[in-house]
Amino acid sequence: MNADEVPPGNPPPAALNPEKDPDDWTTGDEVMTGPQRSYLQTLCREAGEEFDGSLTKAEASKKIDELRHKTGRGESTPTQT
Repeated sequence: MNADEVPPGNPPPAALNPEKDPDDWTTGDEVMTGPQRSYLQTLCREAGEEFDGSLTKAEASKKIDELRHKTGRGESTPTQT
């Protein structure tokens, strides 16, 4: 097996964490998911912003990214050695 082949049962790394612009999602115009709604409500509360429950999946994803940056959530902190 060469380096480009993936053993059966092991998905390629891109399939584990695909990076695709929310604007390109085929389901991006659907209503946000339950987990998105919950996380977005938490982030809005922490950021002091009003929650908009009418966002689509793609809009919610972008807002989550924006608020994660604003609140510092999900950002790794350097470790001390």
